[in-house]
Amino acid sequence: MLVALLVSATIAIVLAGVVMGALTGLQRRVIYFPDRSAVPTAAHVAPGGRDIVLHTDDGLDLQAWLLPPAPGVTDRKVGVLYAPGNGGNRAGRVSLLTELTARGLTVLALDYRGYGGNPGSPSEEGLAADARAGLAALRADGLDARHTLYVGESLGTGVVARLAASDPPGGVLLRSPFTSLADAAGALYPWLPTQRFLQDRYPVLDMLAGSTTPVSVVIGEADEIVPPEQSRRVAAAVTLRDELVVPGARHNDPVMFGPVVADAVLRLAPGS
Repeated sequence: MLVALLVSATIAIVLAGVVMGALTGLQRRVIYFPDRSAVPTAAHVAPGGRDIVLHTDDGLDLQAWLLPPAPGVTDRKVGVLYAPGNGGNRAGRVSLLTELTARGLTVLALDYRGYGGNPGSPSEEGLAADARAGLAALRADGLDARHTLYVGESLGTGVVARLAASDPPGGVLLRSPFTSLADAAGALYPWLPTQRFLQDRYPVLDMLAGSTTPVSVVIGEADEIVPPEQSRRVAAAVTLRDELVVPGARHNDPVMFGPVVADAVLRLAPGS
């Protein structure tokens, strides 16, 4: 009887190990959903737009867009580093990017490694390097910290929160932030031990707690991906400039890529 119990216990442990190993090996495939196809040129997206190459500190060359203020509007001399979420590529954010340039802002639109025709495979450390390369490009364009804003969407809130901890900007806008990726995954998949096995964690709350950088938080009232209560917890923990709840909005509704968000970014700009 004892031998049988020991054998059963051993089998259970081995099976659990196999399952956990599989989850660990495959988890990035269920975190990142890159569209690897090529994107339009920056000039096709916005007048005066430039295709630029970002050089990461781990040796990758990444394509990005640098979009100037729209013709006929006042140049606010403020740059926006835009960090997208985990799906698609920058072509899917054109509506918001052009809303930002229409408000006189210069926009650096990232595509992470593995997205939009870029080389490499996404990971938390990799995306952090990509964001640093984007910031370096804005600095090279003459925009200092005070005149730079970080805008993060969904997973991108984890990217800009980490960047803000090391290189504080003039302000940060978080659209649909989670407290951490492990918390968000735990809400979606409560039967999985996400706190224990998740490799990429994006601890937004920990990164921004105690920071004096002004932060605005945009929350979709009906967000089905990131629980709104997590976004509210982030808003309660930061130096809050603005908390905006968009009535009835789900995670990827068009309103979350439009004027409501662009206006919230503009309110963070110096002199606004």
